[in-house]
Amino acid sequence: MEEKMDVTVDQESKNMALLIWIGTIFFGFIPGLVFYLVKKDDPYVVSQAKEALNWSITALIGYAAGLLLTMILIGVLVLFALAICHLIFCIMGAIACSSGKDFKVPYALRLVK
Repeated sequence: MEEKMDVTVDQESKNMALLIWIGTIFFGFIPGLVFYLVKKDDPYVVSQAKEALNWSITALIGYAAGLLLTMILIGVLVLFALAICHLIFCIMGAIACSSGKDFKVPYALRLVK
């Protein structure tokens, strides 16, 4: 069962969550980790930071698998597909956060709870 946020999210929280997802495109897990550790008082930012961290860790595992698979040449396709998915999911997260919606990446491992 997914948890839904019924409270309205203020503009500052939306902006921070937006920064998390845009930063994840360029810097991987670092923006999610920083906001997760710093903004413990804002539940919306913490939930989006956890989601960005979960996606970043999942993508990192996928990139490692893709690098290993480059030895048999299919890894290039895996890396390309993962890069496209990473870009799309981060943009989807940024769009959802800009309107205050709770975004969950569909294929991410839930390692950070």
